[in-house]
Amino acid sequence: MKLLVINGPNLNFLGIREKAVYGTQDYNALLAMIENKAKECDCSIDCYQSNHEGAIIDRIQEAYFDGTEAIIINPGAYTHYSYAIRDALASIFVPKIEIHISDIMARESFRHVSVTAEVCDEQIKGLGLDGYLVAIDHAIALIRKRAEQ
Repeated sequence: MKLLVINGPNLNFLGIREKAVYGTQDYNALLAMIENKAKECDCSIDCYQSNHEGAIIDRIQEAYFDGTEAIIINPGAYTHYSYAIRDALASIFVPKIEIHISDIMARESFRHVSVTAEVCDEQIKGLGLDGYLVAIDHAIALIRKRAEQ
């Protein structure tokens, strides 16, 4: 199985920014968690991070051609207004899970709207970095379910 984890703006600053919201573990700790999960699940997980909307769209589109079987995406602030990322996700017909480290519904009101969630199969929020591990499990289950159909 081949999964893609996309992280949007400022996620490279984990452990630096708003520790009360995002925790003290840095981005490398997240990558290590995902790498360990990939070994445990015997799958390939490519991690990609960009602070640039167009680069994220390019990576989503690349997933169409590279054999990616599921996308897990934390669009960061783009969650709330990037119709371009939303449209890119809508054009890729693999399971997609939107992930948020914090509970966006318990934060500022502008964070309550996700334009990307409606084109994803699921949204996971508020589980900290462990949410990525849950998302990986759910993505694998969705891949298997589609294979059975």
